[in-house]
Amino acid sequence: MTLNPALDLTYTVDALVPHATHRVGQVAERAGGKGLNVAGVLHALGEPVLATGLLGGATGAAVAARTRPPHRFTTIAGETRRTVTVLDGVDATGLWEPGPVVTGEEWAAFRTLYTDLVRGAAVVVLSGSLPQGLPVDAYAQLVRLARRYDCRSVLDTSGAALRLGAAAGPDVVKPNADELRALGPTDSAVVESHGPRGLIARTPQGAWRAAPPEVVTGNPTGAGDACAAAIARGLRDGTPWPRLLADAVALAAAAVVAPVAGEIDVNHYRATKERVHVQPHG
Repeated sequence: MTLNPALDLTYTVDALVPHATHRVGQVAERAGGKGLNVAGVLHALGEPVLATGLLGGATGAAVAARTRPPHRFTTIAGETRRTVTVLDGVDATGLWEPGPVVTGEEWAAFRTLYTDLVRGAAVVVLSGSLPQGLPVDAYAQLVRLARRYDCRSVLDTSGAALRLGAAAGPDVVKPNADELRALGPTDSAVVESHGPRGLIARTPQGAWRAAPPEVVTGNPTGAGDACAAAIARGLRDGTPWPRLLADAVALAAAAVVAPVAGEIDVNHYRATKERVHVQPHG
């Protein structure tokens, strides 16, 4: 689920120099936003997945046309945002527009759609920022609705939305190291992302650290979303945590070496997942 999706533009340059003019070598345009990245990874792996969220205007229509997995969106009056990622061969620089203003009536319409969808879903992934106009406890509302219909949930957001959403009791919260500061008390499993150093999971069943066999370079923009995709699949299948974390680290690495967020290098994933180091932590 992506409440604040985007039309993603990815520019490739030889080197990124502040205050300079750049000649762009390649341009990629795709449906983006964290939840759409998660859905794209699961779709590429052949998993049954449905993308949902809020879309509006000509940009929203372009996002819908470029969304590969099956999808059901709520239409809003505001214009869906764009994001720009600049790749320089070493890392990525992102420029994110703020997104549309969502009305109370539009939010109510989406909650009706969402309730219908979670009735038949095993897991829902709640990802990304909140667009303007939504209540700060929007994710908390959606977590509680999912639990009402026995649908497990993964929360990947930041700030107050993360703190309030985590307090509502999702099955898994996936903050990065910086976002941990906003995370209050929670009974959820917490899977901390530490970038190229891998993951730390603190769960009711124990704590583990999972590290990739080597550091890879490329586009890290969609790595966390690939990780969330692995968590969702593992929750559905009841995968033991050590094996789930190894899968998540391998999928994240496969996303980094892929050229565009929301895609994975399947060969890299297969070659990496059996070599991820997982050990008890703490």
